[in-house]
Amino acid sequence: MEGKEGIITQINGPVIKGKFMSNFKMREMVTVGKKKLIGEVISLDGNIGTVQIYEETEGLTLDEKIYSTGRPLSLKLGPGMIGNMFDGIQRPLKKINEIEKNFIPEGIGLLSIDEEKLWDVKILVEKGQVLKAGEIFAEVEETSLVTHKVMIPPKINGQVIDVKKSGKYNIEETLLVLKDQKGIEHDIKMYQYWPVRNSRPVMKRRQIEMPLVTGQRVIDIFFPIAKGGTAAIPGGFGTGKTMTQHQLAKWSDADIIVYVGCGERGNEMTEVLEDFPQLIDPKSGKPIMQRTILIANTSNMPVAAREASIYTGITMAEYFRDMGYHVAIMADSTSRWAEALREISGRLEEMPAEEGYPAYLPTRLAEFYERGGYVDTLNNKEGSVTIIGAVSPAGGDFSEPVTENTKRFVNVFLALDKDLAYSRHYPAVNWLESYSGYIKVLDEWYRENVDEDVFKLRNRMLSLLQEEDKLKDIVSLVGEDVLPDDQRLVLEIAKVIRNGFLQQNAFHKEDTYVPLKKQYKMLEVIEYLYSMSNKAIKEGIAISQVKNDDLFSEVTKMKYNIPNDQLEKIDDLEEKIKSYYTNLISKYKDDGNEDVI
Repeated sequence: MEGKEGIITQINGPVIKGKFMSNFKMREMVTVGKKKLIGEVISLDGNIGTVQIYEETEGLTLDEKIYSTGRPLSLKLGPGMIGNMFDGIQRPLKKINEIEKNFIPEGIGLLSIDEEKLWDVKILVEKGQVLKAGEIFAEVEETSLVTHKVMIPPKINGQVIDVKKSGKYNIEETLLVLKDQKGIEHDIKMYQYWPVRNSRPVMKRRQIEMPLVTGQRVIDIFFPIAKGGTAAIPGGFGTGKTMTQHQLAKWSDADIIVYVGCGERGNEMTEVLEDFPQLIDPKSGKPIMQRTILIANTSNMPVAAREASIYTGITMAEYFRDMGYHVAIMADSTSRWAEALREISGRLEEMPAEEGYPAYLPTRLAEFYERGGYVDTLNNKEGSVTIIGAVSPAGGDFSEPVTENTKRFVNVFLALDKDLAYSRHYPAVNWLESYSGYIKVLDEWYRENVDEDVFKLRNRMLSLLQEEDKLKDIVSLVGEDVLPDDQRLVLEIAKVIRNGFLQQNAFHKEDTYVPLKKQYKMLEVIEYLYSMSNKAIKEGIAISQVKNDDLFSEVTKMKYNIPNDQLEKIDDLEEKIKSYYTNLISKYKDDGNEDVI
């Protein structure tokens, strides 16, 4: 913008200072130097401005110019995002790869979604119609799984005075012209700009009442996540955070997945970029990328862009939510994002708080998780954004600031345990440290769609696991043999719950995804096994006879041996349990109340 140019006076990594910047605005996007590096104004003090740059600053020199763009850091939201892979500020990696094979070059500018590709546009409105902000006026089949609903941008209302016919257009073509009440004409294109740090407007926020069904038993039954809810997956190195998020991305019943790799190792992100395009969506049988957006900001990319990548992901998620879709955003990991905040804060010479993190860390985390929710959109549709953030506490210490503050703002806490992970128990969710705040609000949905007893059964099984934890202390001191038989039975049943229900094999065709009905029936059978075997113990029968190894093994292995569409076999297993213990008790009584050896 003419007349708005600053001069670089100081360079400190991705943070630079400039003079003659009194006409710039806070959060304004700028381009810097001869290479036109992209940056953002983060501080203004009279004539002096501070800019964080989203690219490498190597080669930048003093006295180069800072140019205004006149708008905040914004995304171009339109067709071409689904199935694409972007960096932290929405530059397409495939396009960048055509320009430079090995690295992201500096100064490539604000590349975004393809401006030349022709889309088959179906226009839904006519000349003379009055349209409100958020109304859908056209549709584009972006992929075979996602219809892109082109909306009037927020804050714009008016009458259609000119409109194109349905046909093939690129995103830069004006599809219709709106005239507002002040007589101002607005050219409406297939895309809209939106500042990443501002949440998009909605009609109203709704009460959360539906679960995000994931097919993972430890989540769906024990610690359910709600559609429009928030969840954190904290865990140390190697506990399976990324794998858990991959399972949720593949199997959850969200319409669209936004996966943000924020500051993760390059080889781990490469695996995601290579694996995701080959995954098949189990519900449609089509490639999962047809409903996925990938944002990759690896640990060797500029630190400022890492801080922006989380906002890029959540803004894209909100945009598709506004169309009436249910979107799940996976942020892996918010700890790396917090580290980027800490590094930039240090370069700005701000006063550090706990462990060097800036004092505003809790506020930033709260603002991010606040953008989730189940809403009525401006076009009177229902949509949701579910936020699932991985946290990587150093050394697995959950008392560090990022984990502690995240815990304050999320309703589901899936604590991953290194001991479980090292013993090959996946998902390594620690059932004693984890919790879900959605049990009460989802109770009615589970009653109507699964069974009235789901959460009561879950509580009973959880209490057995808690009892097992207490008994383990005694066993480790004096051995299992000193326990009475009823407590030894608790240990055996808890083992069945752990190995037969909570442990799940992502690579087994029957076990990788389990329908809710089967999950409930599996837990019901385990409880029935406990109830019948406990009945036998109370009759005085020895634990050695009560614990039938073949029967316990069959219950543990039902997750593999009983197909998801043959639930009647679980009823058969229940009959087998009933028959065994009925005969055992009857035989014991017939033998004159003598212990069965």
